[in-house]
Amino acid sequence: MSIVSEFKEFAIKGNAMDMAVGMIVGVAFGKIVNSLVEDIIMPPIGKVMGNVDFTNLFINLGTGEFASLAAAKQAGAATINYGVFLNQVVSFLIVSMAVFALIKVLNGLKRERDAAEEVVNQEEPPRQEVLLSEIRDLLKARA
Repeated sequence: MSIVSEFKEFAIKGNAMDMAVGMIVGVAFGKIVNSLVEDIIMPPIGKVMGNVDFTNLFINLGTGEFASLAAAKQAGAATINYGVFLNQVVSFLIVSMAVFALIKVLNGLKRERDAAEEVVNQEEPPRQEVLLSEIRDLLKARA
């Protein structure tokens, strides 16, 4: 089997397609969460904390002073960008909570499906056992 045919077999399988769709949706979801954090959540928190812009919180490791992170980057200054890091931490927490909630819902649905399948898949006893049970019950009734 050639590498090309093996790849075709892999690519056509449902799991590979599901994984690709999941990755595309995940990237889009990540962008939405980043926008939520940077544009919706952090500005009010910064406002409450005295008009702090988290994206401009940085420590300059070199000499000179810069009014913003963009100015420091433009000057080529080495910086520790802890405001950007805080935004990423909040984004991560939101994504991880959303994934946790999704997995919890999917596991619940899987348990329900498995329970329904178990009820459907319960086999009836073989005909011989049914007949023997009926004979036993008749003999008990005579005694």
